[in-house]
Amino acid sequence: MAPKPFRQMYEEKYMRFPQGACKAVTLSYDDGVQADKRLIAILNKYGLRGTFNLNSVLFDCPDWHNRMNEEETYATFSEGAHEVALHGARHIFLNKVPLPEAMREVVLNREYLEKKFARIVNGMAYAYNGFNEEIKKGLAMLGVKYARTTANTHSFALPEDFLEWNPTCHHREECFGELTEKFLNSNPLSEFKHRESLLFFLWGHAYEFDDDNNWEIIENFAQKIASAKDIWLATCGEVCDYVNAYKSLVFSLDGERVYNPSAIPVWLELRGKTYKIEPAQTVLFDED
Repeated sequence: MAPKPFRQMYEEKYMRFPQGACKAVTLSYDDGVQADKRLIAILNKYGLRGTFNLNSVLFDCPDWHNRMNEEETYATFSEGAHEVALHGARHIFLNKVPLPEAMREVVLNREYLEKKFARIVNGMAYAYNGFNEEIKKGLAMLGVKYARTTANTHSFALPEDFLEWNPTCHHREECFGELTEKFLNSNPLSEFKHRESLLFFLWGHAYEFDDDNNWEIIENFAQKIASAKDIWLATCGEVCDYVNAYKSLVFSLDGERVYNPSAIPVWLELRGKTYKIEPAQTVLFDED
């Protein structure tokens, strides 16, 4: 009998995004300002998905980056493909007040947004990047599933800790354009050892495009991403849910079967083949 070919690396399993995509893009923008309307129009034009992080007692503050009033905020975010997320009731440093007060900020913010928008709101962006380990533990107890920081990684790696989710970059950074091209030109499927899926996570404030008079940079980004193939366009919450669903997969001891206990389909790659595992389905992988 002929010996089996050596194929160690081909036994590694890699998460793939919906439809087998190996790249994804998400955006996170803060504060609920008038400029969000223009940003949403651009995202809608190209099919990109965004998460908008809102406070709940700071409406109608034109002197603070021209925030929308309450009804404008509702009208802007109540429909469409974008996610509403938490940003604290008053946009304060959560790590500079006693923990009970910090948790009250989140509770009030969440209660308001869930009632106003009639949906579950359990994603977040830290106002002023104010957080610590105590805050993270408190958020987990309150059912917050992820929280975005402002610590730019300049990488496309998925987070180890969704309650300390560091984005790729801010749109004001000089490397924004370079990172965009690097992401578009990257192809995990062409790699031998490191074939992990990639995520471009962009964040910022829409009013900065007005301040800098450079709306063209976000439109150019959206156009390039939309023109590329096999990129999953998702909200932050959808990315978090999907990655957690993948992590919930149950493998047999020999690694040749997988069971999906989640409520959403999950894709993975093994030995050069992509598999779709439906909810509550067990799949036996092909040997070759």
